[in-house]
Amino acid sequence: MDADAYVLGVDSGGSGLRVALGPADGRAPVVMTRCPQPVRTGPQGIDADHLLSQLLPAVERLTHDVTGGTTPGPAVRIAALAVGAAGMGTLGDQLRARLPEALAASLGVHRLALAADGVTAYAGALGQRPGAVVAGGTGMIALGTELGEWRRADGWGHLLGDSGGGAWIGREGLDAALRAHDGRSGGSPALLARLLAVFGPAAGLPGLLYPRPDRPALLASFAPEVAACAAEDTVADSILHRAAAHIAEAAAAVCPRQEDAGTGNPAPGGDRTAAEVALTGGLFRMGDPLLGPLRAELGRRLPHAALVPAAGDPLAGSLLIARALAGSDLRLPRHPTLLHVVGGG
Repeated sequence: MDADAYVLGVDSGGSGLRVALGPADGRAPVVMTRCPQPVRTGPQGIDADHLLSQLLPAVERLTHDVTGGTTPGPAVRIAALAVGAAGMGTLGDQLRARLPEALAASLGVHRLALAADGVTAYAGALGQRPGAVVAGGTGMIALGTELGEWRRADGWGHLLGDSGGGAWIGREGLDAALRAHDGRSGGSPALLARLLAVFGPAAGLPGLLYPRPDRPALLASFAPEVAACAAEDTVADSILHRAAAHIAEAAAAVCPRQEDAGTGNPAPGGDRTAAEVALTGGLFRMGDPLLGPLRAELGRRLPHAALVPAAGDPLAGSLLIARALAGSDLRLPRHPTLLHVVGGG
């Protein structure tokens, strides 16, 4: 591998765009920058022009940092680039159609990986090892690799799924609060008190929530309130136990099966054992109120799997994919929408 080559990793999500530049051989420090505006999504999916309008100036800033601004023209040679984006799997057609040509023309990059954010979360957590990763934040998705293929569970968005994710927990907590407000069964006075403290009068919540384009994030903002009430409130505690069951169910659905020794074939009965499982994302910073029941559920559903710490975040995963692509050593399963690769590797 060219010792002077660099790679770019990109992480695009609801909180904006993060971009990192580092040597392809991984031996020198990485520099990074953040663009706080999330990339727009329109009728054609994720907006390629809007992404490029943020990415290209960010790359210029990073190359200036690397060279001190002393090199005229293209400051560094970029051997490969990996973009991880929320919604890439279902909304990434425009990126797959536009970015390869645009980035080849603007940055001279001919090796490119376009990945769902769940894939970059997987790579950041486990690298290229087989296993299963649950990425939890506002939403929730589980990905696993088995026999050269991706297995996916959930990640369908807050209206159709993401069960156990931040928006799901927040929505369940607000439902319990509104039940207490109405005098219906299943209500939680403790959660109603937190609703009033955070959002104001309960009757005003629909007007606050429904017109907003970031409804999932607003729902997820109430999830820490549920966790804070769980120790003293049985309703809040039940919500987190149900969230843990959903998350563990998704992990079990994607966890690799134990293979017959030396055959590469699933063991008879397909028991899902002897695999690494990692948790990544801001959801799990909620701590013991969620992690306690989640560990118990994982132990029940995957008794022989090893729960391991995530090595890095999705941006680290994007860099890892870019480095593997630059070195023609990308072993993660290719997929038309989850991991689309252009130019080698």
